[in-house]
Amino acid sequence: MSWWQGLLGFTAGLLIAVVTTPVGVSGAVFLLPVQLSVLQVPNPAVTPTNLLFNIVAVPGALLRYRRRGRLGGPLTRLLVLGTLPGVVIGALVRVFLLPGAQVFRLLVACLLFPLGLWLCVRTVRPLRRRNTPDDPSPGAVTALALAVGAVGGMYGIGGGSLLGPILVGRGLPVATVAPAALASTFLTSIAGALTYTVLALTAPGDIAPDWALGLLCGLGGLVGGYLGAHLQPRLPETGLRLLLGALAVALACLYTVQALI
Repeated sequence: MSWWQGLLGFTAGLLIAVVTTPVGVSGAVFLLPVQLSVLQVPNPAVTPTNLLFNIVAVPGALLRYRRRGRLGGPLTRLLVLGTLPGVVIGALVRVFLLPGAQVFRLLVACLLFPLGLWLCVRTVRPLRRRNTPDDPSPGAVTALALAVGAVGGMYGIGGGSLLGPILVGRGLPVATVAPAALASTFLTSIAGALTYTVLALTAPGDIAPDWALGLLCGLGGLVGGYLGAHLQPRLPETGLRLLLGALAVALACLYTVQALI
């Protein structure tokens, strides 16, 4: 890794985390294209490298949320219960079934495009709420967390980055979802990174994370996540959601073109 790659990784992690942390997203979902296309991290090592970013970056935001008394609670436990086994399943699928870059880019596009559109539509035209919101049942939350955890294990985002916008779209408050989603991301990223490290001992190819780059990106995300969590009460939530949705759609289109060329 050259000095400019390290500097770019640190800067990208910081800027992305500042924008994404206020809505409960670690930023790994948007850092991955930088690692894959700009920093040239090989497949499938890019996925555990992204999980390593989460491990280093997320504690900054969690510390800030803890100081406000927003960390913990039943939602966090439900998310972790589902995403922990899901991320291990996703790691196994990523290594043995989807190691190629072309298939991986298409998977990324199929994941980001509907999520981005959904975020934009729900932000511009929110559904009419009932007088008493119909919160998802604990079983439904855990089942959703399991499925998203598997996708997160393949994609390198830990799962919480998808659960956050999904649950917020269902009507749960951002102040409740954001810390729970980030806590889930942190714990499942640890499990996912350990799974990839063990698989690197037995399976061929570039499977182990790029430790130096992952740590530098994570340090940037650590600073950016703390700042983002600090700024959450002062930032317009509508603008942040629209920005996240637009970025997701743009990245999906870019990856579709790259995969089909």
